[in-house]
Amino acid sequence: MPDYEDFKTIPVGQLGIIALPGCETIARKIDNYLVNWRKERDSEHKLTLPFAGYEKESYLIKAAFPRFGTGEGKCVINETVRGFDIFILCDPFNYSVEYKMYGRYVPMSPDDHYSNLKRAISAIAGKARRINVIMPMLYEGRQHRRSSRESLDCADMLRELCLNYGVENVITFDAHDPRVHNAIPQNGFENVQPVYQMIKAMCKNIPDLNIDKNHMMVISPDEGGMGRCIYFANVLGLDLGMFYKRRDYSVIIDGRNPIVAHEFLGTNVEGKDVIIIDDMISSGDSMIEVATKLKELKANRIFICSSFGLFCNGLENFDKAYEDGLISKVFTTNLIYSSPELLSRDWYVSVDVSKYCSYIIDTLNHDESISGLLDPKDRIHKILTKYGFESHIENK
Repeated sequence: MPDYEDFKTIPVGQLGIIALPGCETIARKIDNYLVNWRKERDSEHKLTLPFAGYEKESYLIKAAFPRFGTGEGKCVINETVRGFDIFILCDPFNYSVEYKMYGRYVPMSPDDHYSNLKRAISAIAGKARRINVIMPMLYEGRQHRRSSRESLDCADMLRELCLNYGVENVITFDAHDPRVHNAIPQNGFENVQPVYQMIKAMCKNIPDLNIDKNHMMVISPDEGGMGRCIYFANVLGLDLGMFYKRRDYSVIIDGRNPIVAHEFLGTNVEGKDVIIIDDMISSGDSMIEVATKLKELKANRIFICSSFGLFCNGLENFDKAYEDGLISKVFTTNLIYSSPELLSRDWYVSVDVSKYCSYIIDTLNHDESISGLLDPKDRIHKILTKYGFESHIENK
């Protein structure tokens, strides 16, 4: 096991994981890793009182979220959580979960999932030693700044959880705008980038990759995503390009100004494989338009890497783009719900991040630094070496 699993501190409290509706699958994977690691871990202190409950058959807390006929809900926790270090998993974008309201089945909205999160914390009733929330994709994360007289929902959510409900740490992945942390400057907020997992998945699923400046390039689909693309390009030693969106600011459609055109800034992409990187795929129209522009510039294969695959408008446009040769593979994580239809597509690869989440939970439960987990350049170097690629990481 990695060096950072050799912990030198006692746990904050007994570990407990509450999986909100829709998070059961990834929670079971996380739980399985933790159970096995803690059984295998050697420590002279494992039988002492501060380590009580350290080894268990499962760290999942039994919790139910029943609904009344009107659709109103509640949370019932069916075992003790007194003195526990609780981690609550919440996926606000799992639309596959339904509940019955006035005799009709209704899919859960992000608002419903967020309400369940607050219900779970209320059911704990202050008995836990610490409450941590793992929300891979932030509820209302795209509503991160005010441009007119409008609500700031993501900031309100963070302040409510931390100031009113006593949450100490919020762990998220690839936040749309990490500056939303400014809403809770005195609380823990970890914005984790699944770069290593993406690179590993690409190496495993694309056997004929050539990771060098002559054969590959990283592209940001817009100016807002340049930060994550710069890191991705630097650790792989690749050139970077960018598209910027020309919008019609006189019109608002579906809450946003429509994109008139994508303009490319960067070096020649002719004959090169291209990796398009973004935090999420919503409708996918923007991604496909960028891929079309790159093909017009004579790019070779196009790979899309995105932390979250929402696919709000269905999969047909990606099916057509794959058939037309615009895209070769799409990589998104299993941090949010992926439909069976999506998982069955030839062009899609699901990137498993459950082991990474387990490392984070295990480390935080021991109240140790996770900085080594947040900076994956050494692990990226090892995976590139394993698959025979020359690493361009500079060890400073």
